[in-house]
Amino acid sequence: MRIVIQVSAADDAKAWALLQRHSPGMALPGRTFVVSEDAVRALQEAGIRFTELSRDAVSGRAEGAVAGERI
Repeated sequence: MRIVIQVSAADDAKAWALLQRHSPGMALPGRTFVVSEDAVRALQEAGIRFTELSRDAVSGRAEGAVAGERI
């Protein structure tokens, strides 16, 4: 499962250091990252503050969207 998070400005450097070692995720502008559940747990254990913006759906898909379609 992939989770989109935004790290607090105060914890940005700590998050980068941890995520570079821990997660094959993706960095986006604005202190935003796409990471795994394991990376989220590691951030929480390290006391790094972040906001969860989005999470992959466990089942189902967006109404009216075809699997793989950009929405």
